[in-house]
Amino acid sequence: MEKIEKLKSFLAGSPDDSFLKHALGLEYVKIGQDILARDLFVDILTRDPAYIGTYYHLGRLLERMGEPETARIWLEKGLDASKKAGDLHTYQELQSAYEDLID
Repeated sequence: MEKIEKLKSFLAGSPDDSFLKHALGLEYVKIGQDILARDLFVDILTRDPAYIGTYYHLGRLLERMGEPETARIWLEKGLDASKKAGDLHTYQELQSAYEDLID
């Protein structure tokens, strides 16, 4: 919980920092606070669709939460964004997650 409190404190000073929000979302995932994590991930990608690392985590989280259709939509958006960014590594990770989801 100490890490979460530190991240929240940093976010108070930089409320639009995608990196801090992403880190906080990952911490929420670790402790099972899936809705809080989802809300942060969606906020990041709504404001900054080029923050491509978050698509994978959001897709996997939504899949685990029993929302496969929403996960598919976000993974597809991530595939487009990573292709546009020329980030082959992230594209491949997203492609793998997408294939796991639709199989």
